[in-house]
Amino acid sequence: MFERFSRSARAAVVVAHEDARGLRAPNIEVEHVLLGLLSHGDPELKALLGEAGLTHESVLKTLATQGKGEPLGAEDADALRSIGIDLDAVRESLKAEFGEDALDRALPEPRRGPFGWGRGGGNFGHIPFGKDSKKVLELALREALGRRDKSIESGHVLLGILRAPNQTTVRLFGGSGAIDDLRPKVHALLDHAA
Repeated sequence: MFERFSRSARAAVVVAHEDARGLRAPNIEVEHVLLGLLSHGDPELKALLGEAGLTHESVLKTLATQGKGEPLGAEDADALRSIGIDLDAVRESLKAEFGEDALDRALPEPRRGPFGWGRGGGNFGHIPFGKDSKKVLELALREALGRRDKSIESGHVLLGILRAPNQTTVRLFGGSGAIDDLRPKVHALLDHAA
């Protein structure tokens, strides 16, 4: 299937791999494919995404800061409370057991292997595609076939993302309404390019 990808779509997938590695993700997810499009997609597509408020830098910054700050916030506390776990009680127990600053201490340095950074120190090998990102690439093929296009362009990959976004990409796009508004614009862009 990859041989049917245009040069820009292929480059976007390669950059998705690099961005996932840079973000220390265990898998290439849908948001990494979006990052690849924002970096190496067709210029018209990048402009369309820019109009929607998405740039490679802004999305990369959002993903890099995601999960930082307070390890568990108010939404997490509510979710845990719904299954009978009181987050405040857990925090108090940790403070009593390990000291007042137990939650503020820095994380330990990753362990080093005999030849440099080991398994916990970083992901320098192959990063596999996650289930959802594989589905997005399959949907890109379906979009191209459905339109009777001869190759899979970066616009088809974006249509795949818009057809099967994950929670992170829905949030990045600004909700399902924004996704619904973007689909016909991508189709028009592909029609114009044909």
